[in-house]
Amino acid sequence: MATATLRIDLSALCNNWRSLNALAQGKAGAVVKADAYGLGLAPVAKALARAGARSFFVAVAEEGVALRRILGKGPQISVFSGHMAGDTGLIRDARLTPMLNSIDQMLRHVEALPGHPFGVQLDTGMNRLGMEEAEWTALREVALDQRPTLIMSHLACADAPDHAMNARQLQVFRQMTDGLKVPRSLAATGGTLLGPDYHFDMVRPGIGLYGGLPYVDARPVVSLDIPVIQIRDVAVGETVGYANAWVARGPSRVATISAGYADGIIRAMGPRAHLHTGSSAVPVIGRISMDMIGVDVTGLAQEPEQLELIGPHQSVDTVAGFADTIGYEILTSLGARHKRIYA
Repeated sequence: MATATLRIDLSALCNNWRSLNALAQGKAGAVVKADAYGLGLAPVAKALARAGARSFFVAVAEEGVALRRILGKGPQISVFSGHMAGDTGLIRDARLTPMLNSIDQMLRHVEALPGHPFGVQLDTGMNRLGMEEAEWTALREVALDQRPTLIMSHLACADAPDHAMNARQLQVFRQMTDGLKVPRSLAATGGTLLGPDYHFDMVRPGIGLYGGLPYVDARPVVSLDIPVIQIRDVAVGETVGYANAWVARGPSRVATISAGYADGIIRAMGPRAHLHTGSSAVPVIGRISMDMIGVDVTGLAQEPEQLELIGPHQSVDTVAGFADTIGYEILTSLGARHKRIYA
C-alpha cells in the first residue's frame, strides 16, 4: 500500500453532534460546507441525518444541490452566501433556503422566487456577511411580511470566551431581533460553548462535529497513517531532501514516507512536525515535498511500516500548530489521494 490511510469515525462524529444538540437550549443544525470540512459530504451528511440532524448549512448553492441529492426531500438546507446572481434555478429546484445578506439579495429573491423560503443574515460587528443595522431597519418590515425561516448572525471571537466582542455582538443581535416572532441563531461551535445566552432557537456547530477545538470534549473523528516507502542509513554530514535542508549530526536512520503537500500536509509545518509510531514521536526532517516526507527514525527498536500524523497521540489541532494554522485548514486540505475508511 503506497497511499496514506485516512480513517473517519462516523460514530464519533454523531456522538459529537448529539452532545452539542443536548447542550443547546434549542436545536442543533450541522454545518457541512467544504465537502463536510474535507471529510466527504455524502457519508458525513448521511450519518448526521441518521443521528437526528434536520437542518444543514452549506456555503454556496452548488453545495446545497449536491447535499439535496444525498439527503432527499426532508432536511432543511440553508445557504450562507444567500441568493447570488445565477442561483435562482438551483435554489428553486433543490428547495434550498438562502440566508439573504443584503437588500439586493432580498429583492432578487422575492422577485425571482415569490413565496420560496429564505432566512436573513445580520451583521452584528464581524463585517463579513449580513445586513448592517441601517439596512435591516429599512428592510425589516418587508422581510417579516415574507416570513423568514431563520434570522442569524455569526460571532467573530467565540473561540476566546473572555473576549469583549462576544457580549457586544450578543447585545447588538438582541437589539436587532428581540420581539420578532422568527427563530434565531447566533452560535456556531464556539458560541454554543459560551452558554445558553448565545443559543437562541438553533446552534450551528461545524468544527466541533469533526473533533476540533474549541470543543475540548469532542471525540476524535480523524486519524491519518502514512506508509513508509523506504528506510536508509545516513552518515554524519550527509543531507536529506531539497536544498540540503537537513544535515545528519550523527549516524542516522531516515524513513521516506508516502505523502506530502499534494496530500494536504502543509509544507510550512516541516521544521516542527512530528509523527508517531506507538507512543514514540519521530521528527520530520528536511523539507516536505509534493509526495514524500523524510522522518528521522533513528533509535526505534523496530522499523515502522507506517507512521501516524493524526490520531491518538496528536490531534488535528496539534498538527495545525506545527504550521501556525488552525484545525479547519488541516481538515479541509486533506488530499484526494488518501485511502478513506469510514468506521
